[in-house]
Amino acid sequence: MPLPNNKMPRKYLAFDIETAKEIVGDFSLWRNHRPLGICCAATLLDGAEPRLWHSKTSSGTPAKQMTPEDAKALVDYLREMTTQGYTVLTWNGASFDFDVLAEESGALDDCRACAHDHVDMMFHIVCQLGYPISLEKAALGMGVPGKTAGVSGSQAPTLWAAGEFDKVLAYVAQDVRVAADIAREAEKQGKFSWITQRGSKKSEPLAAGWRTVRDALKLPMPDCDWMAKPIVREDWLAWMLK
Repeated sequence: MPLPNNKMPRKYLAFDIETAKEIVGDFSLWRNHRPLGICCAATLLDGAEPRLWHSKTSSGTPAKQMTPEDAKALVDYLREMTTQGYTVLTWNGASFDFDVLAEESGALDDCRACAHDHVDMMFHIVCQLGYPISLEKAALGMGVPGKTAGVSGSQAPTLWAAGEFDKVLAYVAQDVRVAADIAREAEKQGKFSWITQRGSKKSEPLAAGWRTVRDALKLPMPDCDWMAKPIVREDWLAWMLK
């Protein structure tokens, strides 16, 4: 069922970063390569165009990576917008984006607070199903435009270092659009749908809407007996729980 008529829809602020360090091999091992730096980021308010974030050189061109001051300005913006009634929205932000942003900005406490109270759709799914789903598979399942073709997040640092700034900025801008579209469409339909590895479509109810990280942790543990190595929710949030 869609959200009840008496429940006001959230005002979302979608958020995403792209890292600066080039990683050869398995990107899932990114923690072994930190600090990663942030080359750029994007935020998107409901009904607006994406706002792009990056540092600049003295000549006005994009810098190799965001300065701590500019990263902190992004944190301050996210925190300020939450005071204005917006809910920060990410895809895997609790485990990745906010972790990196905390390190680059030095604003650990602010990032922890923001991460706890934001909606990380992937984390909600992990808590509900026991396993993650990619943003692209979710976009296909929900019937919304997907990620930028021909570019991946792991390629962004290489492209940025090569001066392909517009390509990376377009990529991060599209990611926040996709996240916002998925959030709204799932709430409209009252369910979350995705395309499985086998190419079939599956759906899960979203009767109460998307949950913040704090509330997703309260969901009952799903049956993961079929998994060789079940995901431990707290492992995803280790940087927040130290």
